[in-house]
Amino acid sequence: MKKIIATANAPKAIGPYSQAVEANGILFISGQIPIDPATGKFAEGGITEQTEQVLKNIGAILQQAGLEFGHVVKSTCLLANMDDFAAMNAVYGKYYATDPPARAAYGVVKLPLGALIEIETIAVR
Repeated sequence: MKKIIATANAPKAIGPYSQAVEANGILFISGQIPIDPATGKFAEGGITEQTEQVLKNIGAILQQAGLEFGHVVKSTCLLANMDDFAAMNAVYGKYYATDPPARAAYGVVKLPLGALIEIETIAVR
């Protein structure tokens, strides 16, 4: 049985999908882009600020599900420009300082709404 997870502390879905779905103790968080849920706009700045906002959004969804970053087992990072990898990695590393999850990072042609980064996440209870 699946359970839909939603919070006002992360951006509303911009399409026909859920912020997150939990099934059998596994939480699947949809790709998060750097929308500040308080303003509905992108975090101001470049890749550093956008990555920070994406991870705040992920944290809000984890919290709504009763989980923390330590429960994350896999992340997929999508970057509009692979030249931003080092800056993204510096911010990402603050959230996963110990026992980081498995991860893949890809350079893509374009992300929703012109975002510089999108991260999808899987966590386990």
